[in-house]
Amino acid sequence: MKKDLHPEYHLVTVKMTDGSTFQTRTTWGKEGDQLALDIDPSVHPAWTGGNSRLLDQGGRVSKFKKKYEGLGF
Repeated sequence: MKKDLHPEYHLVTVKMTDGSTFQTRTTWGKEGDQLALDIDPSVHPAWTGGNSRLLDQGGRVSKFKKKYEGLGF
């Protein structure tokens, strides 16, 4: 295998949104760096059951609902 072909694999600390931390091995950053997450499994709707509201950007959801309001949506 060629030398220096693969990126360096090292330990970093991951900081969750609740402040808890854990260490994992990754190619991200440098040895000892801290990765602070904005969204993690403890707060993301995909893992928490989807209790968050759908954000209507540019009125797309409202436009869709109005267009198909008579079809039982």
